[in-house]
Amino acid sequence: MSPSNESTSARFGTKQPADGTEFVISRIFDAPRELVFRMWTEAEHLKHWFGPSGFKIPVSYLNLVPGGAFHYCMRAPGGSEMWGKWVFKEIETPQWLVLINTFSNKHGNITRHPYVPDWPLELLTTITFAEQDGKTLVKIVWLPINPTPREQRVFDTMHDEMAEGWNGTFDQLAAYLTTLSN
Repeated sequence: MSPSNESTSARFGTKQPADGTEFVISRIFDAPRELVFRMWTEAEHLKHWFGPSGFKIPVSYLNLVPGGAFHYCMRAPGGSEMWGKWVFKEIETPQWLVLINTFSNKHGNITRHPYVPDWPLELLTTITFAEQDGKTLVKIVWLPINPTPREQRVFDTMHDEMAEGWNGTFDQLAAYLTTLSN
């Protein structure tokens, strides 16, 4: 069983305009579900694959409990930094994570997207991990939390860019997983 987007949205009080869309992306990884889940829930692993290609995670803190957070810094190849934060709402090992995803400052306070000022402040993020013949299907669903109409429009128009970013991140996770099996 996994959380449905509708029930998750209702539990966390999110409202989405009738014309808004959620963002959904998935990938099958050639690794057992328990291992893939650990890649998402252990800071030592996240720093090796999470984020855009070429970025490093020089600082991270992870407290994997409901109400706990993953707070991290992503450093671009040119040295600029972006901070982000996940606040965990539900953790069902190894089946799913439900979290609130935000940009932040180094102190963990919510900030606007550094390059897209009308990006929603918070995204309800549901990540499911489904076992499929020894492989793992990871599915991510993003839903803006109480966006303004402008924030929802910006979110809706950026699905292609989000898919490109997540596909690059998934490529890095797939490559990192191969280093663990050697």
